[in-house]
This record gives sequence, C-alpha cells and structure tokens, in this order.
Amino acid sequence: MGEQHQEIAEDRMFFFDQEEVIIEGIHDSDLILDIGGGGEGIIGKLKGRQVIAIDSSKRELEEAAPGPLKIVMDAADLQFLDESFSTVTSFYTMMYIKDIETHRQVFSEVYRVLKIDGQFLIWDGILPHRESGEKDVAVFMLAVKLGEEEIVETGYGTLWPEEGRRPSTYVELARHAGFEVVLQKEEGQRLYLALRKP
Repeated sequence: MGEQHQEIAEDRMFFFDQEEVIIEGIHDSDLILDIGGGGEGIIGKLKGRQVIAIDSSKRELEEAAPGPLKIVMDAADLQFLDESFSTVTSFYTMMYIKDIETHRQVFSEVYRVLKIDGQFLIWDGILPHRESGEKDVAVFMLAVKLGEEEIVETGYGTLWPEEGRRPSTYVELARHAGFEVVLQKEEGQRLYLALRKP
C-alpha cells in the first residue's frame, strides 16, 4: 500500500470499498514512461521491459516487480529530452502529490517529454470532502485486472485533505498544461483520464 513505510494508526484510516480497475488504453509498442512506478508497479507488471518506471523513492522501486527499467527521479523535474515518449502513465500516483504547484510542474513536464499526439493516461482515486477530523488517511482498495487471468489485489493510502480532491482539479491542470481531454471516466471512487498532446 502506498506510504506503507510510515506508521499510521489504523483508527486514522478510512477504507473505501474495494473496486475493480481494468487497465485500458495502452496501445503503444514504444517505451512507456510510468510516473510513480515503484511499489506495486502495476504498469510495469503489465508491460514489463517496455516500461521506464520512475519514482522519487528508491525503496519503492526496489520493491517493484522485475522487468521495467527503474530510475529514481522526481516527476516534477524529468531528466528526459523533449518529445521522448508517445505514452506516459500514472497509476494512483497523483494523489500522493500534496500541493497544486507540484502538480502543475508534473503535468508541464509530462507534456514536454511527450511526442505530438502522445497520450498521458491517469488512473487515480477520487477524494470527496472529508467529513471526519479523525479519519484523515484515505485508503483505496483495488482489484486490478491485468489481462484475462491475472488480478492484483492491493491498496493505496494517502493523507486525505479536508477539501478533498475532485476530478475537475486534474482536468484543469491538464488543460492548463496544454492537453486535450480525450476521455474522462468516473466510477465509484475511481478516476480515469486519457489526455492527448495536440
């Protein structure tokens, strides 16, 4: 589970019901840059050596399954040349970015390293307004379907801002960076965004 290395008392945690996530939209045969690809490393499990997984945490990358090329890197300061990738992914990573300015930098950097017509695919949790002062850690329980046979059951927990975080926040960030929103899906506490660099 995300942030699993911090000791957080269970009475602070609010567990959303488990939801099924189907990984869709990755049709690329070129290299895929996966933002926050450490820990469970879902995109790396699905696409293996096709993935360059970056994470700011060396420990999270060490825990991820073998296959992808793993690099310790800050998503707000990508060390790749302009227009290097045709696909960038982010699987339950955006919710760990605390401030809006860092979010802006990440979207801007992803836009920069994407080729024209490139896609930025985002799967993330939807955080409603927090009602309880005590339950300040939101935990998303997932059953992630990787193809016909494999299902990965996992959870991602993050500090829950009182104001929550709505899908409109990410849509606004995407448009501000220059992206076109191709697809926006919201089901339960799940968000899927497919963005295109025009």
